[in-house]
Amino acid sequence: MTGWAAAAAWGGVAGASLVGGALVGWFAQVRRTVIAIVMAFGAGVLISALAFDLALEAEESGGLKATALGFALGAAGYVGTNAVLARWGAHHRKRSNHGHQPSPEVGGSGTAIAVGALLDGIPESVVLGVSLLDGSGVSTAVVAAVVISNLPEGLSSAAGMQAAGRSRGYVLGLWAAIAAVVTASAAVGYVALADASPETIAAITAVAAGAILTMVADTMIPEAFERTHLLTGLVTALGFLTAFAISRG
Repeated sequence: MTGWAAAAAWGGVAGASLVGGALVGWFAQVRRTVIAIVMAFGAGVLISALAFDLALEAEESGGLKATALGFALGAAGYVGTNAVLARWGAHHRKRSNHGHQPSPEVGGSGTAIAVGALLDGIPESVVLGVSLLDGSGVSTAVVAAVVISNLPEGLSSAAGMQAAGRSRGYVLGLWAAIAAVVTASAAVGYVALADASPETIAAITAVAAGAILTMVADTMIPEAFERTHLLTGLVTALGFLTAFAISRG
């Protein structure tokens, strides 16, 4: 398999998790406690992935300056995007609760969440594609982190659009289109950045790390704590340890 095709395949995994979340949100009623436990575990996985497979590797390849700049831009970019999308009800698009209220102006917060997922998914997939450039392969922990963070978006959006009266074909078709764009983004990232400097790649990777850490603190941990309370820290630590063991194994 050629490099760009492998990148597209991993991007497809990320896109499939968005569609999977949408399918769950449309057809199933998952207990909030179960989702909260998954959220807490996923938060630990994400923190481990961004620390050891994104930020650390970015610093080692491109230096601290490029990494710090990218990390700060990623965090600020996520906050800025949330500030804009919050007006349409998608501030907590990474959360899985069904409490989003449809907005008459835009046809429901579910559509805004889908837009947010597209904005999140493109840079995440680009990072997956870029990670293949050095020949070491994609980190299992990073893939797991992306999948876990994508599921709530599809779940929340599908539930919100269902409540707003959207048809099943519309909802699933929209998420299939988003998944296709996410898949293509990984391949484009691989091709476009094949000759990029280590500093550029480090900065781009760090952007994803900064955005992920901000998202974890803003959405995933608060939702997990709502249901699991004192168990949140323990489950999060277990997720961190699991991802750390996988990445260093």
